[in-house]
Amino acid sequence: MGLRILLTALFAALLSTSVMAQGASVAFGTIAQDTSLPVEVSSDELSVDQQTGTAIFTGNVVIGQGEMRLSAARVMVVYRASNDGIAKMEATGGVTLVSGKDAAESERADYSIDDGTIVMSGKVLLAQGASALSADTMTIRLRDGTARMSGNVRSRLQTSGNN
Repeated sequence: MGLRILLTALFAALLSTSVMAQGASVAFGTIAQDTSLPVEVSSDELSVDQQTGTAIFTGNVVIGQGEMRLSAARVMVVYRASNDGIAKMEATGGVTLVSGKDAAESERADYSIDDGTIVMSGKVLLAQGASALSADTMTIRLRDGTARMSGNVRSRLQTSGNN
């Protein structure tokens, strides 16, 4: 009986894997994201600073671009110096990013439009179906739909649909 309990505990430990390596690569979203698509923003408030080339959206901010949705308490949009579009966005306060069936949460997300990357930091949690991963940082490459998690990476991988 003691061996059965030990084997059960070992099997459970294998299902809930802690990955303490430098990082882990994962897929994110169902398709690669086209960063040239228009960005739609809704919020409770907006303030614009012409001198710095920034706009700050606060309160129930929701940003959409193609199939991707980002929500946060505050998002600062930084425009290119040439006034021909957005250079980057900085989201803070309960950030949630959804693409396809994948969803990620963090304290902060920095989206570089030109690089096509989103860096999520601060208690990152990625949910992919019944599996979940957490890390200090997750860098998403939108052009190929992949992500790299680093810093205290932990995962819980679901092995079957019966649980």
